[in-house]
Amino acid sequence: MENVLEIKNLNYKKNQRTILSEINLSLKPGKIIALLGENGAGKTTLMRVIAGVAKNYRGLVNVSGEAKDFKRKAHLSFTESLNGFSGSLKIDQVINLYEHLYDDFDREQFEQLFKFMRLSKNQRLSQLSKGMREKLVIALTFSRKVDLYLLDEPFSGIDSMARKQIINSLIRWKDEKATVLISDHFVNEITAILDEVVVIKNKTILTHQSAEAIREKNESIEDFYESLYQMEEE
Repeated sequence: MENVLEIKNLNYKKNQRTILSEINLSLKPGKIIALLGENGAGKTTLMRVIAGVAKNYRGLVNVSGEAKDFKRKAHLSFTESLNGFSGSLKIDQVINLYEHLYDDFDREQFEQLFKFMRLSKNQRLSQLSKGMREKLVIALTFSRKVDLYLLDEPFSGIDSMARKQIINSLIRWKDEKATVLISDHFVNEITAILDEVVVIKNKTILTHQSAEAIREKNESIEDFYESLYQMEEE
C-alpha cells in the first residue's frame, strides 16, 4: 500500500535558524494521526512544508506520489487556507471562490457541514468570532475530496461541547482511504479517534507509534505523551 505521505531527510531553516532537522515520516492511507509537541516544537512549520506553503527546505516531501509543491496541493486540504482572504468577504463569496479554485470541492458536503456548524452565509469574515471562523475553516477543509487533511490547532476557539461534537464527526467526514494529521492541545479529547501518534521534539520526530500499542500498555495517550517529556528532562 502506497504511503499517502512520505518525508525523507527534511531540513528547514528560517532566518538562519533551524526549525526542522532530519525529519523522516511515513503515513499510510485511512489513518487519523495526532502530531504532538510543545509550542514552538515545529508542528505548524512541518504542516506548512507538507502543504507547500513553507518553501526552501531540503529533503523529500511526497504526497500521493507527488513531490513538487504545487502538485502536492491538489492532494491535500490545509486548515490555514483562509489566511489569504480579505475580511470584507462574505461567507457566500468564500464558498464561490472555493468552488472556482478547487475541482474537488463538494458543495453538497459543504452545505451539510455548514448546517452542522450552525453558521450564517450573510456574515463577513471580519464579523466572525475565533470559534466561528474555525468552524468555517473545518467545514471548508472537509468539503474537499483529498487524500490528506492537515488540521493545525483547529479547535482552540471552539467551545467544549461543539468541539466534542466536531471531533466525534471527523471520521465520517473523510473518505475511508483519506488520512488526517491533526495537531491539537486538547490531547485527551481526540484520543478516542486516533490510530497513530507522532511526537516532535528537539526539531525532529521523537517517536511515531500506533495508538493501539500505547493503549495495550494500559496507558492513556496523554500520559504517554507527557511521559516522553519527563523522561527527556530527567
